[in-house]
Amino acid sequence: MVSEIQPTTQTLYDQDYYLWLKTTINQLRAGQFSSLDLDNLTEELENMARSEKRAVKNLLIRLFEHLLKLTYWDQERERNEGHWKGEIRTFRREIKDRLKDSLSLKPYILEIFDECYKEARAEASDRSELPIDTFLIVLLGSLEQILDENWFPEYDHNHDRKAEGLK
Repeated sequence: MVSEIQPTTQTLYDQDYYLWLKTTINQLRAGQFSSLDLDNLTEELENMARSEKRAVKNLLIRLFEHLLKLTYWDQERERNEGHWKGEIRTFRREIKDRLKDSLSLKPYILEIFDECYKEARAEASDRSELPIDTFLIVLLGSLEQILDENWFPEYDHNHDRKAEGLK
């Protein structure tokens, strides 16, 4: 007679992730801390933290990218301005929601602010086919400005922004 052996939580993680999650949640709620699969739980929590940081970084890059397109892509502005502003509002809201849920992400945003702007310049150049030096090297605004729902960068069709950005 062969008895059925229950899988351990370690193998449960590999065999049925959803069941592992439910089991872990139940163990936590029941205070069964000695039964927890701590290695995989720790790894999952670390992955969640990295995922939050990646999400904020991607949202910030996309926000900058759309601000840049709105400011510099004259050829497409008339047709796309409403869409770009809508996307800007969406990215702002999503960033603010994440900051409201996790205040400790604000220092991280400040840490990656310049890097995200640089990446957004490259992406805006790729998507618009405008040369990268079309976009100012200096930031469009502060974190407070770019997250302000009523703030949009000024654009002046007659102003040589390329020269200004290279000073």
